[in-house]
Amino acid sequence: MSHETQQGVAEQVHDISHEELADRFLKKREAIEVDKYFRALVKLEGSDLHMKVGRPPIVRVHGALRPLNRGPVDTEEMVNLLFPMMNKRSRQIFDRDGGCDFAHVIDVDGVSWRFRVNMFQQLGRIGLVARRINNWIPDFEGLHLPPIIEELCKFDQGMVLLAGVTGSGKSTTIASMLNYVNRHYSKHILTLEDPIEFVFTEENCLINQREIGQDVKDFSIAMKHAVREDPDVILVGEMRDQETFMTAIHAAETGHLVFGTVHASSSPSTIGRVLDLFPEELHGAIRSAIAFNMKGIIAQKLLKSIKPGVGRVPTVEVMVFNATIRKLILESMDEKLADAIRIGAEEGMQDFTMSLKQLIDEELIDRPTAFAVAPNRDALKMALKGINVREPGIL
Repeated sequence: MSHETQQGVAEQVHDISHEELADRFLKKREAIEVDKYFRALVKLEGSDLHMKVGRPPIVRVHGALRPLNRGPVDTEEMVNLLFPMMNKRSRQIFDRDGGCDFAHVIDVDGVSWRFRVNMFQQLGRIGLVARRINNWIPDFEGLHLPPIIEELCKFDQGMVLLAGVTGSGKSTTIASMLNYVNRHYSKHILTLEDPIEFVFTEENCLINQREIGQDVKDFSIAMKHAVREDPDVILVGEMRDQETFMTAIHAAETGHLVFGTVHASSSPSTIGRVLDLFPEELHGAIRSAIAFNMKGIIAQKLLKSIKPGVGRVPTVEVMVFNATIRKLILESMDEKLADAIRIGAEEGMQDFTMSLKQLIDEELIDRPTAFAVAPNRDALKMALKGINVREPGIL
C-alpha cells in the first residue's frame, strides 16, 4: 500500500471514529449516577437489575427479587437516572419504538463489568431491566452442562441451536461452547450480537465480534457480510425472522458451524417454532434443511441450587440429530421426538426428566424445585425410582 493510500485510509478512519468514539466510549469512562445501582448488583452477585417508577431499585439474587435499601424512584428521578445511559442511536430507537436494547459497562474495583440493558416504557413511564454478564466465561463443568455439549462443538459445519426463554442461560452456554472452540482449535469465530454480551479473549482462534446497530446496521446486512468474511464458526444470535434463519442455514450448508438461539420451551418444540417463521407451503423445504444441517438442539432452564456456593444450575435437554431424529422430522412426526430423545441416551441425548434426576442425584437441586418445573411429574417420579418409562409403539 502506498504512503498516499495509507494516509487516505488513516484520514477516513479518523473521520469515522472521531464522532463515534466519543459516543461509544465516553460513558464507559465517566461514571453516571445510575452506576451505583449496577455496582450494588455486582457486589450482591445478582443477575438482574429492575428499575420501575414508584418502587426502589430491585435486584435478582440467586433467582429471588429483593429491593435495595432506599426509597421509591419517582418519575423525574427515573428520567434523570436512565436517560444519560443512552447514546444518540439508542435514544432514537427508544423514541421510535418505546424501548431499546444496548450494552452498559461500568468499573467496579478496577474490574470492568458488562450489562445487557433493555430500557422500555410502561404506563407512560420509563423503566429498565439489566442483565449482568460475567466478565469470565465458565467452562462446561463450571456450568454443570452434560458431556454431549462438548461433542457438539467439534463439527466443522452445520447448525446448533440453544432454546429457552429469556433468562434461561442460553447466552452463557453458547459463550462457553465458543470458548471451547477458541481453546482447542485454530479457527475464525465471527459473532453477530445485539448487543455484544461476553467479550472473548483470543487463545487459539481469531475472533471478531460485531454489534448490530453499532458496527453494522442490522442482522440482515451482517449475515450477508458474514459469508464473505471467511469465518469457520458464526454466532448469529436470535433466530427471529425468515431471512436470518435462511441465511444462517445457508451458511451451515456451505461449510460453516453456526450457533444461534431461539425462544422455545423444549428441543422438540423448537422445530415448530422455526416452522412458524415460514408459510405452510415452505414447511417441507424447511424440514429438509433442518434435518440435513442441524447437528443438535439444546433446551435449558435455570433452577435455584441447594449446593453451597452454586447460585443457579441449568436443567438441560439435548436432541442430537441422528438418523432417527432426522427421519421423524422429515416425516413431520414431531410428536415422537421426545421419545426418540429418551431412546438416544446412549448417544448422549437427554430430556428434562433425565436432567432433573441427575441434578437431584448430584444434590444440586431439591425435589420440590425439580417437580415444580418437570414437564412430566409422573415420569420424574418413576425415574427417581429407577424406572424408565417409554410410550409403547412410538418408534
